[in-house]
Amino acid sequence: MSENMVNDEKVKCTFICGRDTLDGAYPPLILAINAVRLGMEATIFYTFMGINVIRKGGADKCKFYPPGTLGAIPGMSIMATKMMQKKIEAANIPAVSELIEMAQLEGVKFVACKMTVDMMELTIDDFIDGVTIETAEEYLKYAKDCKINMFI
Repeated sequence: MSENMVNDEKVKCTFICGRDTLDGAYPPLILAINAVRLGMEATIFYTFMGINVIRKGGADKCKFYPPGTLGAIPGMSIMATKMMQKKIEAANIPAVSELIEMAQLEGVKFVACKMTVDMMELTIDDFIDGVTIETAEEYLKYAKDCKINMFI
């Protein structure tokens, strides 16, 4: 039996995305894509500001905010985002929107937190195709049987 199988079922993993920044959007996508490529089943649960990543057009709005006092300087996030996007491009790393498309094509599941959807007064039509909306309880019922659960 493969290490990515348990009782003839794929190993399941979940990743929680709670931020709509470049450093919030990339890690769960990269990990989920790699999990699927290793033969696992992967789900990304988007909550609070992270939910904006899977809204229509939201992936292209992700910014980078430098840590500490630099991030508080007006205009710094715009400059830091441009610098980070150049580094991402130079390293041949796909944009967030491209990674989302890759993830969906490879079978990663995208779940929006119902509480956040309700709080932000969103509907399923506000999201990219393929997103499902689940309550925290539904998510936890799934996550309790996962071998890997990460909040990033």
